[in-house]
Amino acid sequence: MKLRCIIIDDEPIARKVLEEFIEDIDFMELVAQAENPLKASQILDSDDIDVIFLDVTMPKISGIDFLKNTRTSATVIMTTAYTEFAVEAFGLNILDYLVKPIAFDRFLKACLKAKEVAVTNEQLRSGQQPIAEDNYFFVKCDNQIEKVYYNDLIYAEAMLNYVMLHTSTKKMMVYITIKSLENQLPESIFVKVHKSFIVNQTKVQSIEGNILDMGKAKITISQNLREKALQQIIRGKMLKR
Repeated sequence: MKLRCIIIDDEPIARKVLEEFIEDIDFMELVAQAENPLKASQILDSDDIDVIFLDVTMPKISGIDFLKNTRTSATVIMTTAYTEFAVEAFGLNILDYLVKPIAFDRFLKACLKAKEVAVTNEQLRSGQQPIAEDNYFFVKCDNQIEKVYYNDLIYAEAMLNYVMLHTSTKKMMVYITIKSLENQLPESIFVKVHKSFIVNQTKVQSIEGNILDMGKAKITISQNLREKALQQIIRGKMLKR
């Protein structure tokens, strides 16, 4: 499967970087570039575009205003130097929000998410049922193997080489590092907010500054993880409305 994409950005250097990134990803195909949404409209109307890489601040019309006034079935990934538009952008149902300068691994991650969306949509169109992930995992606790459902896990707390799992009914001390646990948990549900904490984003009750209210506990978001964590949590909450 090749995802046909377009870059809409008024900065030639930014377009060149994205163009080179796309060339290095075998399932992406760049079909057009435009320096503003108005020049891209004709391409979007006449071509079958799967992914739009969209800047925010551009002359004549911003990326945000473009999304507010345009209906498109394409997946939208914002690419911008500004963090302050993230909440509004996710409210317009974009897939991801990349802040310049964009690292290739972060760009690839966004493209892989776009591919997952395309595969799922294709399965639905063909009448297939998308393959669901298991909704649980197993851990060794007190000399026995226990099943933990994702929906029951509120947050995980690192304790040296152990992790305390805080579930809706009990606490479980597991011999595993927080990094190993992070690699096993689905990113669609869990987000690392601190070097010692991974939270279930569906369990976040409210956000005040750098503090997450998890109901049974309040957890501080570390400064270096704040932007990514808040984007994921806020987007997850908005998609459920």
